[in-house]
Amino acid sequence: MRYLITGGAGFIGSHLADELLAGGHEIVALDNLSTGRASNVSHLEDVDAFSLVTGSVLDELVVDELVKEADVVVHLAAAVGVGLIVRQPLRSLMTNIRGSENVLAAAHRYRRKVLVASTSEIYGKNSTGGLREDSDRIMGSPKVARWAYSTSKAVDEILSFAYHKERGVPTVIVRLFNTVGPRQTGAYGMVLPRFAQQALAGQRLEVHGDGGQSRCFCHVRDVVRAIAQLLTEEDAVGDVFNVGSSEEVTILELAQRVIRACESASSVGFLPYDVAYEEGFEDMRRRVPDTTKLRSLIGWTPRFSLDEIVAEVVQEARAKESALV
Repeated sequence: MRYLITGGAGFIGSHLADELLAGGHEIVALDNLSTGRASNVSHLEDVDAFSLVTGSVLDELVVDELVKEADVVVHLAAAVGVGLIVRQPLRSLMTNIRGSENVLAAAHRYRRKVLVASTSEIYGKNSTGGLREDSDRIMGSPKVARWAYSTSKAVDEILSFAYHKERGVPTVIVRLFNTVGPRQTGAYGMVLPRFAQQALAGQRLEVHGDGGQSRCFCHVRDVVRAIAQLLTEEDAVGDVFNVGSSEEVTILELAQRVIRACESASSVGFLPYDVAYEEGFEDMRRRVPDTTKLRSLIGWTPRFSLDEIVAEVVQEARAKESALV
């Protein structure tokens, strides 16, 4: 099969390319390299079955040409990271909504299957444990950039469902919960690589808020394994699936684990949200996925524990630090 991966030079996209190439498929990665990096796929430069096209999902002609040549489309291109979303809300909205419109319209023209990556941000301030795919969305004010981003991803999902229902496009949606692992950068607010960099440098680890907010971190290789399986599962078409770990940890505890893994003398400091992001920024206390639907359909469960994830992220950060010396 020939797969088009939008955002294919990004953190998740590059790992998905690895996964699909290992299965004998051909990959075309489309990326404007704004948050993705050519270095993420540099190890694939000499692989005949892989090619990188530098371009944007906002370019209708480029999207049309690449979708036409593909058998299946995986739409990962999106604004990423809370920091970027808060700083550039308009760019985030345009990338998410208009980009998805272009991809879905082209998939309709050429009758291609398309998997759309969504986000746990969909659930907004719903902090109940075990969020199911049909759990309520609880939104704050549209003036708050975070909830505008959540709404833009909800529009992506609504468009996907509509194209499937009204125009017969075979769509699959995945809601990703805090995906982490090698190649992830801390530049856009990603907490785990940021903690690792700070701890190795002997700096204070900046925990936002009081650190009591909890998340579940899933290794990127577990995530792309789920995506690859869903792409071949006919019963997944027209549906949405949570993909994430259920191993819950507070951000304060995560910082302490990273310090131990780095054998660092770093301390932990607390940074108010309005200093870390902007005045009026809102967060949620818990975000835990219920992955019963995914497990029931394809038998998927995460293979990597949080301790294994932390150890691998620290190892990569240490290697980068050594390369700079």
